[in-house]
Amino acid sequence: MSSVAFETQRAALADVVAIPVTPFAEDGSVDQDAHRALLRRLLDGGIRTLTPNGNTGEFYALTPEERRLVTELTIEETRDRAVILVGVGHDVPTAVASARHARELGAGMVMVHQPVHPYVSQSGWVDYHRAIAESVPELGVVPYIRNAQLAGARLAELADACPNVIGVKYAVPDAARFAAFARDAGLERFVWVAGLAEPYAPSYFSAGATGFTSGLVNVTPAVSLNMIEALRSGDYPAAMKVWEQIRRFEELRAANGSANNVTVVKEALASLGLCRREVRPPSRPLPEADRAEVAEIAAGWSI
Repeated sequence: MSSVAFETQRAALADVVAIPVTPFAEDGSVDQDAHRALLRRLLDGGIRTLTPNGNTGEFYALTPEERRLVTELTIEETRDRAVILVGVGHDVPTAVASARHARELGAGMVMVHQPVHPYVSQSGWVDYHRAIAESVPELGVVPYIRNAQLAGARLAELADACPNVIGVKYAVPDAARFAAFARDAGLERFVWVAGLAEPYAPSYFSAGATGFTSGLVNVTPAVSLNMIEALRSGDYPAAMKVWEQIRRFEELRAANGSANNVTVVKEALASLGLCRREVRPPSRPLPEADRAEVAEIAAGWSI
């Protein structure tokens, strides 16, 4: 199948790729009503690409049943209003089952989480992604790359075997490395998504990215859309104005090895009355002393 067949999916990656949170009810289960409401808020705010079961959705803290539920809720609520990129991962059979489940429900793409096994060979990385991509040849496949050691040539090798590998979520915090990796793999061959969200989007766009992921978008879709519009038009000063606007919020998320990455987003949503602040271990709710600052930032955006 040629990459032209994936035109819709490629276009959807060259955008704000939203990573919705997974809200929890008082009893600790997935709050389905709040989940649907947050998805509608993203769609009504102009977001057209959603990644259920991403890291901001606490992928690794969900049970297999909950991951399926989150996929089902997202596709059901979205219908044809957005392109869905379902996060899959863990062992190969689990990832393949999740990818096939996504296909059955009508999703257009899957994002393959970075393998978390401590021993990852580069050839093994290709084998892992190939097994998943070959199981769903009709779906676009997007590897999520956080491994600074991986060579761009390995991605090219994967795509030679699996033409449905159409995009890359690149999340190594090094713009020079990204520029080199993208060119080694094939700059025009893939859609490059800046996988470290708005803080890295301007530098990654300058090197060839055309989309970025976002957790902040849960709180304020308009701010994320302002940034991508500026970047699309090549207006880097305008993009950096948005960068300054979100800087403190993203610093709070990134502190202490991103300990509060999801926590800060849920705290902002809680301050706006949109969902509960609860997260699951190994994340932890924000200490009371830090909540006011997050609420103040969120309130400033919603004016």
